[in-house]
Amino acid sequence: MSERVEGTGPDSNGDPADFRVHVATQAIRLFAEHGYEATTVDQIAAAAGVSRRTFFRQFRSKEDVIFADHESLLEQAADYLSGTTEDPWMAVCEAARLVFNRFRENRELSVRRYQVVQRVPALRDRELVTGYRYERLFTDHLRGAVPSAKPLDVVGFAASVTACHNYLLRAMIRGDENATSEELQRALLEIRRKFGAGTRDTTATAVTSTDSTNTRPTDAVTVVTYPPGTPPAEVARRVRLQLEATETGPSPTNP
Repeated sequence: MSERVEGTGPDSNGDPADFRVHVATQAIRLFAEHGYEATTVDQIAAAAGVSRRTFFRQFRSKEDVIFADHESLLEQAADYLSGTTEDPWMAVCEAARLVFNRFRENRELSVRRYQVVQRVPALRDRELVTGYRYERLFTDHLRGAVPSAKPLDVVGFAASVTACHNYLLRAMIRGDENATSEELQRALLEIRRKFGAGTRDTTATAVTSTDSTNTRPTDAVTVVTYPPGTPPAEVARRVRLQLEATETGPSPTNP
C-alpha cells in the first residue's frame, strides 16, 4: 500500500519539519471543523495524504500533532541562538520575534488552533508546557552565554520575554491590529531597559562554553496572572516582582 496519496502534500521522505507542519495544518483544520474528539487519526492521515503507519512514525497521538509546528519553531529558535554572535540578551529578544513572526505569517492556522485548544482542557495544559519550553530555551542560552549574570536576572528576563510574546500573540490571534512585530520589539526593548540587560560590565561578554564544575540553579516555573488588556511593560513588571518575591520570601502585598 502506498505511504501517501500522490499530489496531496509534502513527501514524508523530504524535509521532516515541512512534512510535520503539513500534517498539523490538516489536523487542525479537521479539529476546527468537526471537533477534536470527533476527528480520527485515519481522517487526519487521509487529509494529509499519508498512511496511518506514516502518521504514527511522526506523532504519538492527536495531541502531539496539534503542536507539531512548535517543534519546528523551537528548533529554528535554538539554531538562531546557537549561531548568532550578537549580544545574548538581544539574541533572545530576536528569537522571540522570529517565533512571533512565523505565527503571524500563518495567522489562520494560529487562530484555528487557539479555537480548538480553548475547547479541550488537556490541550490547554499541553499548550502551557509548550510555552515553558521556549522560556527554558531562552534561560539555557543566557546561562551558557552570560555565566556571570545573576540567576534572578536570567530567569526573570526569559520569563518576561516569553510572557510579552505570549500576550501579543494572543492579541494578534484575537484580531488586535496593534499586536505587531514592531510592538513586540518595543516591549522587549523596554524589558531590556528594566533589567539593564546587556548594559553592565558583568553581562557584556558572551562565551561559548562554561566550566563543567559550575552548578546551575534549580529550575522553577513562575506563574503571574494579569487581566486582559494589561500592557506588555506591566506584564514584565509583575514577572519581576513575582521573581523577587520568590527569591526573598512572600510579599505583604499582591500587585
